[in-house]
Amino acid sequence: MANIIEALFLGLIEGLTEFLPVSSTGHLLLVGHFLGFESTGKTFEVLIQLGAILAILSVYFNKLWTIAKALPYDPDARRFVIGVVIAFLPAALIGAVLHGFIKDVLFNPWIVCMTLIAGGFVLLLVDRMPLAATHDDATRFSLGMYLKIGLLQCLAMVPGVSRSGATIVGAMLLGASKRAAAEFSFFLAMPTMAGAFTYDLLKNYKILSANDAVIIVAGFIAAFVAAVVVVRTLLEYVSRHGFTPFAYWRIIVGALGLAGLIAFG
Repeated sequence: MANIIEALFLGLIEGLTEFLPVSSTGHLLLVGHFLGFESTGKTFEVLIQLGAILAILSVYFNKLWTIAKALPYDPDARRFVIGVVIAFLPAALIGAVLHGFIKDVLFNPWIVCMTLIAGGFVLLLVDRMPLAATHDDATRFSLGMYLKIGLLQCLAMVPGVSRSGATIVGAMLLGASKRAAAEFSFFLAMPTMAGAFTYDLLKNYKILSANDAVIIVAGFIAAFVAAVVVVRTLLEYVSRHGFTPFAYWRIIVGALGLAGLIAFG
């Protein structure tokens, strides 16, 4: 029962932070470390992302279905889908090659704390830059822009960097509005997180027990519920307030994490 309660709590953290530029994996690793929570093969942190994926699908189903129906006759719809695939491929290739290194070396609370703090200062800097938004529609970026955003997403292989943070900031630096950047981050999250889920499950399903499955399902449900709330509110919030609150949150969490690691190990 204690493990299930911890899984629900961690699932809530995953859902609340996955689409914010604060690093859901970083938060999960830090909180899990101080709770003494360890998942088999470090799969929990990856597999519960399925809840967040389904949250996007539920919120954006109508828009995605409209794009899917338009594929046979609409070149803009086809170009957008190709753009998402192009943006997804760099992370897919690098993630497959470096999967073991990422989990064995980079899933480290010290690294998480340092990247949370560094990323916070980056967000503060970007939020103060006089960026000119020349792209207001996430479905109409150029193919080259999609590729560049995909390359920047690879920075999030380091826990604490934040996948959504890297893609949103990258898109904004390339001329996207805050709203368009955040929306494309949602779209790109679907194949990226689905790919990570599938790859991790195939690598580790043989070592997972029935108890692991129960814990993962609990975390998945909590992540889904929390992510639906975030996806429905994030675009409007970011459009109005920018990223400064998230920047300060990252710096505070990273600093508290470092203090905790020094004090308690």
